[in-house]
Amino acid sequence: MTSQTTIDTTGSGDKAPAPPSDGSPATGLRGHPWFTLITVAVGVMMVALDGTIVAIANPAIQKDLGATFAQVQWITNGYFLALAVSLITAGKLGDRFGHRQTFLIGVVGFAVASGAIGLSSSIGLVVAFRVLQGLFGALLMPAALGLLRATFPADKLNMAIGIWGMVIGASTAGGPILGGVLVEHVNWQSVFFINVPVGILAVVLGVMILLDHRAENAPRSFDILGIALLSAAMFCLVWALIKAPEWGWGDGKTWTFIAVSVAGFALFSFWETKVKEPLIPLALFRSVPLSAGVVLMVLMAIAFMGGLFFVTFYLQNVHGMSPIDAGLHLLPLTGMMIVGSPLAGAMISKVGPRIPLAGGMACTALAMYGMSTLETDTGSGIMSVWFALLGLGLAPVMVGATEVIVGNAPMELSGVAGGLQQAAMQIGGSLGTAVLGAVMASKVDSDLAGNWKDAGLPPLTAAQEHQASEAVQVGVAPIAPGTPEAVVTKITDVAHETFISGMSLASLVAAGVAVVAVLVAMLTKRGANAEAGAGVGHI
Repeated sequence: MTSQTTIDTTGSGDKAPAPPSDGSPATGLRGHPWFTLITVAVGVMMVALDGTIVAIANPAIQKDLGATFAQVQWITNGYFLALAVSLITAGKLGDRFGHRQTFLIGVVGFAVASGAIGLSSSIGLVVAFRVLQGLFGALLMPAALGLLRATFPADKLNMAIGIWGMVIGASTAGGPILGGVLVEHVNWQSVFFINVPVGILAVVLGVMILLDHRAENAPRSFDILGIALLSAAMFCLVWALIKAPEWGWGDGKTWTFIAVSVAGFALFSFWETKVKEPLIPLALFRSVPLSAGVVLMVLMAIAFMGGLFFVTFYLQNVHGMSPIDAGLHLLPLTGMMIVGSPLAGAMISKVGPRIPLAGGMACTALAMYGMSTLETDTGSGIMSVWFALLGLGLAPVMVGATEVIVGNAPMELSGVAGGLQQAAMQIGGSLGTAVLGAVMASKVDSDLAGNWKDAGLPPLTAAQEHQASEAVQVGVAPIAPGTPEAVVTKITDVAHETFISGMSLASLVAAGVAVVAVLVAMLTKRGANAEAGAGVGHI
């Protein structure tokens, strides 16, 4: 078993480790590292699955509850907003009260909120309980990483994080497939009800297996003002990113929220230097590898989530696939993440994170460049090559960047580090969708009128052109009822050609982001504090 050390917040010295808070040694199932991994994976699976499975249910929810399109958008936005704003604070709660308790509360709350959504009879209740889902999911995710960090010795931590990343990747990519099956053959409520038995299983396993760990230097107080400032800054940033497509990037409201966010982050940073027990000790960011890991996670999420956002529209609206078929076409991506994540964990344990991370982002850049070459008639074989390469590239980044962030943080801040990792991924995903969406919109706006005219179609009024552009941005042909078949064909060709040009440019921008991430990856190194969590359980 690897020896333990708990390192202080500034990394200035070593201290003897504190025993588990309940004072009992790990015997049998309780505290066993691999069973701990299985337990947290079951809980994390719920949160990751909900990030994509609900999108398939949205049309059925809209029809059944008579909701507007804007209301349905908040089923996703409310969940994401609550999750992103709360992650770092939730990680601090785990550091303060113990990750076992925080994890179990998060699982119970998430499962109960899921069941309540399934029983809801109005769109307002659905959105409200989705916000609760996000809050409880924020408790659960950093606690899971904190438990892994405290349980596994350093030489096994990368493998554990690899399997953890595999579960997240598989759940995220598998959400549309499972959601399509449930909505088509059961009802939209089943998409939420499925979390109840999964949550019960996670709670039963958690009570039996999870062992509480408290670092000797665990925080004893709360930075209330810091929590308020960070939450407000995160809210304004995420709100601006969510509303930018509706308001426009040149709108004063968008930049007002961004400016308030920047001011909030500045005030938060100043306050953190004054308070005795800060929410995020800024000394954390003196670690170049940790800071690089956070930036790398943001860049990876921009390229991956932003690029993948358009691929789903490409498969369904350009190729005319059903949601289930579209999900099946993404299986090469899912499969390579499932296979690649544990292999990446083993490789990182042997050679360190720098080479696998740089190589992973290089593969991601190449995959995004490949996606920029997709056409309206590209076959499944070619698509599968690029999707598989993307999964192969993402696997080491998901694993390695997580280990770099969590492993370079002191043990007593493992929850905050886990929250940073998840918040970086959420912010990156939102930035990717917003920025690449703006690239797509700009390209479609600039090309649509010319393509429309070149096809010999009747000219559009300004209002009609705006409506057509919005439809084309998601790959939909703007066809009015009663349009002759010959004209329908021309409009469809123009819409798909214009969409492809926008997706191609967005994919090239994503590839450029991935190239920058290759350079950032060269600043990473193995977690300096990983030994602090060398587990008390049996390996």
